[in-house]
Amino acid sequence: MVLVRTTPPRPVEVTTVFPELAPLARPAVRLHPRPGAPSTGDSSVGGPLLWPAEEPWPHCGDAHLHRDSGFRESPAEVRLQRRRRARLHGDPHGPEFTPEEEAVKEQNAARLAERLAAGPPGPAECPVPMLPVAQLYLRDIPLLRPPGQADLLQVLWCPYDHAPDYKPATALFWRSAAAVLDVLTTPPEPQEADWPGYVPEPCLLAPEAITEYPNSLDLDPETRQAVGDWSRWQAAGADVDSSYADCPEEFYDGHLADAPGWKVGGWPPWGRTDPYRRYCAVCDAQMVPLLTIASFEWDGGSRRGWAPYEDQAAAYAAGHHAGQRPAQPTAVEVGSTDNMQLYVCPTSPEHPHTDLIQ
Repeated sequence: MVLVRTTPPRPVEVTTVFPELAPLARPAVRLHPRPGAPSTGDSSVGGPLLWPAEEPWPHCGDAHLHRDSGFRESPAEVRLQRRRRARLHGDPHGPEFTPEEEAVKEQNAARLAERLAAGPPGPAECPVPMLPVAQLYLRDIPLLRPPGQADLLQVLWCPYDHAPDYKPATALFWRSAAAVLDVLTTPPEPQEADWPGYVPEPCLLAPEAITEYPNSLDLDPETRQAVGDWSRWQAAGADVDSSYADCPEEFYDGHLADAPGWKVGGWPPWGRTDPYRRYCAVCDAQMVPLLTIASFEWDGGSRRGWAPYEDQAAAYAAGHHAGQRPAQPTAVEVGSTDNMQLYVCPTSPEHPHTDLIQ
């Protein structure tokens, strides 16, 4: 069965109100990750990678920072605990622990005892095997611009915070899927993750092509002033709630500009900081967004209007059990429930990428 998600039309045709925005339109692909069981032949978030058996698995050799939360569990333990919570949510009268969960509980207790005996946390194991974050096939996301004959993008990260910005270290790999003859079936995993939000839940994708416009912070001063002019909205007859009269740019940013959630391309979702231009370390070209790794597909405010038609009943329902929120299918949390943006050089995707928490 093909997974489909459909973004509702925007409440206002923004280029009718502001024709000057038309040249700023950018294509984007909302990935719409949803829980599933992807294979190495699927585009996915948190799924297995089509990784050549003869190629070394990437490891992170950087210095690692420990969070103050005290959380340190293996990725396998994180996933098992999520399944347990989902099981108990669906069957509150079921056993508190299954035999498999009981075994993991005992392993956790033994690991905790070892850590307490060893004293305060020291450096993480090094080098640390990296975790799969996303695998994107060109056939599913034609917006990708791979180098040469590549038709597959693979993204991994280290599940520890790294200085100076307290975020996972990321790695990108472009490859030709047809060139992978023997697939690595049991890649190594780190002994621990420093945060459960750094362990993506396996998800299939429902890619959807959309058009985006820049956040108001990305507009030139004249256009930003126009978007913030309530009389322009009124003169165009735009059906906008009058509660936005004092700050119409909030309506623009929340409903009409860049889409939330996991996506390829498009415009950056500024807000935590002003726009921060990224430049290629090799050729000094201004880098462009490749992938947005999002903590949420939409939020509980104005951006909930971005929930696809197929998810709206769940999106507007109350009382979701922890870990079962439809707006957080990947279970990923970066920053303070922010986004991690990956940028690449438009001149050559093979130049080193960069990333930014926003």
